[in-house]
Parts: sequence; structure tokens; C-alpha cells
Amino acid sequence: MFTQEDTDLINKKFEELKIASLKRCANQSEYETVIKAFEFANEAHKGVRRRSGEPYILHPIAVAMIVVNEIGLGYKSIAAALLHDVVEDTEYTVEDIQRLFGDKIASFVDGLTKIKHTIDATHGDGSNKNYETTIQAENFKRMLLTLNDDVRVILIKLADRLHNVRTIQYMPVHKRAKILSETMYIFVPLAHRLGLYNIKSEMEDIWLKYSEPEDYRLIEEKMNDVISERGCAIDQFMEPIAKTLTEAGYKFTISKRTKSIYSVWNKMRTKGVTFDQIYDIYAVRIVFEPMEGESERYTCWQIYARITDIYKSNTSRIRDWVNTPKPNGYEALHCTVMSSIGNWVEIQIRSTRMNEIAEKGVAAHWMYKALDPNATSDEKDMDKWFEVVRGAIESPDVNALEFLDKFHSDILLPEMYVFTPKGESKNIPKGSTALDFAYNIHTEIGNKAIAAKVNMKLVPLSYVLHNGDQVNIITAESQKPQKEWLDFVKTQKAKNIIYDALKADAKATIKDGLKILENRLSELGVQMQARVLNKLMAYYHASNKEELYTKISTKIVDLKDLEKILKKNSDNKFVKYWKLSFSKIMGGSQDGKDSRQDAVSINKKEDFLLKENPEDNSLTYRVAECCHPIPGDSVIGFLENNEVVVHKSNCATATTLAAMHGDKIVKAKWSKHTILSFLARIKIRGIDRIGLLNDLTQKITLDYNVNIRKISVETHDGVFEGFIDLYVHSTNDLNNLISKIGEIPSIVNAKRDELPGPDKNENANI
Repeated sequence: MFTQEDTDLINKKFEELKIASLKRCANQSEYETVIKAFEFANEAHKGVRRRSGEPYILHPIAVAMIVVNEIGLGYKSIAAALLHDVVEDTEYTVEDIQRLFGDKIASFVDGLTKIKHTIDATHGDGSNKNYETTIQAENFKRMLLTLNDDVRVILIKLADRLHNVRTIQYMPVHKRAKILSETMYIFVPLAHRLGLYNIKSEMEDIWLKYSEPEDYRLIEEKMNDVISERGCAIDQFMEPIAKTLTEAGYKFTISKRTKSIYSVWNKMRTKGVTFDQIYDIYAVRIVFEPMEGESERYTCWQIYARITDIYKSNTSRIRDWVNTPKPNGYEALHCTVMSSIGNWVEIQIRSTRMNEIAEKGVAAHWMYKALDPNATSDEKDMDKWFEVVRGAIESPDVNALEFLDKFHSDILLPEMYVFTPKGESKNIPKGSTALDFAYNIHTEIGNKAIAAKVNMKLVPLSYVLHNGDQVNIITAESQKPQKEWLDFVKTQKAKNIIYDALKADAKATIKDGLKILENRLSELGVQMQARVLNKLMAYYHASNKEELYTKISTKIVDLKDLEKILKKNSDNKFVKYWKLSFSKIMGGSQDGKDSRQDAVSINKKEDFLLKENPEDNSLTYRVAECCHPIPGDSVIGFLENNEVVVHKSNCATATTLAAMHGDKIVKAKWSKHTILSFLARIKIRGIDRIGLLNDLTQKITLDYNVNIRKISVETHDGVFEGFIDLYVHSTNDLNNLISKIGEIPSIVNAKRDELPGPDKNENANI
């Protein structure tokens, strides 16, 4: 039961929610619905505590606070956030919610209720076979199906996930990787696409804090130093801007903000720069009230003109999202100017409406759009995106894992604008081809396309478009979708349409092949049955019946040897038994996989030690080729057949695997390695001089007895750049070596770098 202290805390938090909810409730009736929802949820969760030990009801209250303050949704969403775990965790049903709170709130709660955790697939022959899916992927797909009903369900789900990762320190360590990977793979891109930048940034920071704690701590310390050092300089930078805008009569606020820790870390990693080389740690934001008689766009450029009277602008860094908003509705004018102390500073210029959309995302975008009867085509981009998502989800032929891959790749594609022959702008993903554009206009235009004119020049359908291109699609009635088109189209919409068209042709081809085979078997007096088909599929190397029928229809298989094939005897039962037994004795299986794999089990709550000399019959490990971790790296393991595959914790492939196959995660931990060495790469840069390469190799091989596998150096205008691939026992060895290399005269910079290609996964006994 709860103590008086618990009760006081619950009441205090709900009072804060009531105050926040007032601005989103239009009348007393809506406000009372929020209170009723709290009272109902509080009673339903009475006496229940979270892993942290606090009363469970504090979680729904926290989710509701995110919904109202950080997303800006109304009373129905606030009520649904308070009720979102009632059906899952208590005896109450969706029908109870519907009876007490109405259809819409009940539908929200129903959409938010967690999916059943086990999906069994039983085929007609009675055998249990797994579909090409996982429970997690199927759950994500079902979660996104709620887009068909109301996007607010997804927004509330994002709020729920945000609070869960805010309190992830109370989760068992072995469950954190799964939750954090799901967050980075699904929820962060979703928040980005919905315009919820604050939520996106916070989720990214939390992921970094637990996935790469040392990197997070170091960047956080340096950020704090920058804030204390440069804070006053930025204040001085803003003073003349505020003065000129005040003199011009603008009503505005001007503020400074710092880059998120994750975005700093990501820039250091992707751009290969140090913290000191990142110059946009600070940015300045101006939010103005539109002046009477002036459009918001005009005012943005007027403010820009006044700023550039004071500071010199870097025109190549202007980002005009005022005239061409981002697909998620984001509008602003970004410019970069040189401060008086020699630093580039980014300035974001927004109206109050633009700022609300930037802070609250799609919820604010739709709120303003509802007030505007003259919604522009730009404002409808988000609706188009949801239509694409709906189409992908509802495709009956896409399994959950395939859908998840497509959704993730599509959602992250940047956008560009191209124009029709009449000058109408179309928003399409960067990298799209002329054929993608054709399908963007209309299915039939894509199906009948034979070529295109881009900026009046004839180009093939595979031509990759650029921002601002004017495109005219040339069609022919005799044309139909080609299989080769799948090799170059980029958008999922185009791929889906081509797949459907080819599938229709394939069905006709299969039907013809089946008919030909039935006729030939009938001539021989043989009935169509499974034994016959299996023999033919084995002989003609067809993986299934459909492939066999297709080969027959397209004359790849002519059936001239049909009678001889059918008379051929199969291996007798004794031979089959001998092969199977011999395979087991040798520790193998019929398909080449180790027979031990079915017996392998592992306690995922305990650390799996990555031992240098594993005991006989114990589970073995190998390092992943995509990221090539070495002892000392923060790692995550995945159970694959009879071994653990080890990835770096920040590996993109690992994030994807953990999001899709959370049940295969293994909590891996290095043991000490003194014999086995691992391949690593050091990137070096400096001033070229005679004897430098000799000094470098001597330091590595003679002074530190390290085996070099490969060295590559290029010199240009007195500056050299290159890399060294070598074998080390651990990150400590590598870091010590990097430190010593940095002491060699002329070496300006030495740091660890990623190894390219699948052949980088090598280890050797040195």
C-alpha cells in the first residue's frame, strides 16, 4: 500500500498536470474528463509500484505531461495518456473505457495497449514453422497501423517511450540494449519525421549516455566548459541584433541554445573531427510576432537584412525553409554569420507560429492548418507521407521485418523539390530517379514510361534527379513495368507498384506452366502429387513449385526427360540414415549447420564472457565484420546458431538487429586477452619529412613489438595523410600506441579509425 508521502507526491504531480491541461481544455466539461481519467487510472493502479519503487500512476501522469507540454495535444489525448496502461495491466477492458469515456478515447487506449507477446504460426500440415518475422517487428508494424485511425496514438506512444527511456536506469541491464535500440531505430526517426525535435534530441542523448557512457561524459564536460567560456561572448553577440530589431519596432525574443551532446558526438564520428573543431556548438534563435501588413516570409528576410548590416553572412550556409518548408512542416530561415571574435554563429529566424510548429511538430502543424482554409500543397506533404506509410503497412505481401526495413529507410531519406513541365513543384526523396518521379505523379504514367526529358534534355528512366530539375515523362501505350526497373528505383511507392505489376504477370506465367506440366503428366499416365513435384524440383533446381512452373512456362525447362526423371529411384532409406548418422557423429547436420545449435542455451541476465580460451563444448564467439570490435570496446552480442556474434554498442547494424531481434541479445563482456590479437586501424595526419615513415614503423614494430598488417600514406603539398592496420590485444594497447605515435615529430593527429569492407574481420595468434 501507499504511504502518506506517496499520496502527497501523486497529488502534487496531478496538480501540475491540471494546471498544464487548462490551456488545452476548451471548457469545463473537457477539464472534468481529464480529472475523471486520472481518478479512474489512480484507482486502477492503486498499490502498484514501478521498478523504481515509486507509485505506478506517476508514469501515466508523466506521459500526460509530455503530451500536453511538449507535444501540445488536447484533452482526449491527455485522458488517453492517463489511461494508456489500464487495459494492459488491470482487469478493465476497452469496453469499460468506451462506456466511461466515449469512442475516441477508447480507440486511443486500444491503440496504445501492448500487443500480445507470442505469435504462433501453425501450417496446414501440422508443423510449426516461423514466418520471416519477429515478435518485435510485428509489434512495430501493428503499432504503426494506428496511423490509419489517428496520428495522435503515435504521438502519445512517443511520449510513453520518452518517459520510459528517461527512467531506463531502473530497468535490468540486459533489457536496456533492446529498449534503447528500438528507440534509436524506430522512435527517433519517427519523432524526427513528425517534427518533434526536442523529443528526438533527448532520446538520442539518453541512448548515447547508456551506450557510450565514457564518450557522453567527456563531451558533457567539454560542453559545460564551452558554456562557461563562450556564454558571455554570445550574449555580447546578441546585443546589437536585439538593439537594431527593437529600433525597427519588432516584437521578438532572442535566445541562445547549445547543440545536443549526441549531435556533437555524431558529428565528431561522421566528420572525423575533434570537439575543438566543431564551431556551431552555439546557435541563436529569434522568434518574432508578425507585424501588421507584413507576411511572415517577408519579415524573416527583413530581419536577416538587418543582421547582415552588423555581421558578415556566409551565403553558402543560408537555409530557406520559409519558402520551401520541410516535409514535416518545419519552417524557418537559417543563416550563419561571422561574430566579432572570429567564430561562425548560426541564427534561426522564426515567427511565433513557425516556432510552435518547430517545438510541437505535427500536432501544432495540423492545429494551424485547421485554422487556414487555404492550405497550400506544402502543408499537405505530411498527409501524403502518412498515405505512403498506410500503403506500406496494409500491403498483404510484406512481412514485418521487410516492412520495418522499408519504413526505416524511407523515413530517413532527405527531401528535394523538382518541377513538372507546367512548373508545379513536387516533393520527392533525394536520390530519386526519373521513374520515381513518374510514379509520384500517377501509377499509369510510371507503368507506361519509356524515357524522360530533364531540363529539356532526353535522359533514361534511371537518371538521378537533382533539386530544382524540371521533368517531363515520355510514355508509350505498349510499355509495361520491367523487372530491371527494380534495380534503380529508390522510392518504396515505385517499388511496390512495379512488384504488383510483375506479380500479376508472374501469376499468369505460373498458371501456364502448371497447365503444361499437367498435360505432360497426363500423357504419361502419372498423377500430380507431392512426390512427383519434389522429384522434379530437385532435378530442375527449383526452390518451390512456383519456380518450377515458371521455368516450364518460359521454356527454361522443356520436360523432354520427364519420363526418365520420374523412373529414377531416390536414395534408399538405409543410405539416408547413414548420411544423417555420420553427420551427427562428425558434429554437423544435413544442412551444414552445427548440430549443437539446438542445444545451446544462455542465461541472458548474466554477462557472457568473451574468453580468449573458451572451454570445450562451450558457446563460442566471433567479432562482427561490420564494426570489428576489440577487447575494451563497449559491445553487445547476438545469439546466432551456435555462437555469439559481437558488435560495438554504437554499431548501426547492432542497433537494427536489437530493434528487430531483441530476443537474441546477449549481454557480452570481454575477459582479458593476452595472446589473441585483433585487427585495428589508426588514421594519421601530419607534415611530411624525410625519415618519417621509418620513425613510425620503428616505433610500432621495434619499440612496442606490434605486428603491422598494412600501411598506406599519401602526400600532397607537404601534408601527408594515411592509415596503419595493425594487431593489438585491447583498446588500452591501441590507445597507448596512438599516444606514443602522436609524440613523433611531424605527426599532427593520430586516432583510431573504422576498418572498411567485410575482410577487415581478422584476428591472429601473435
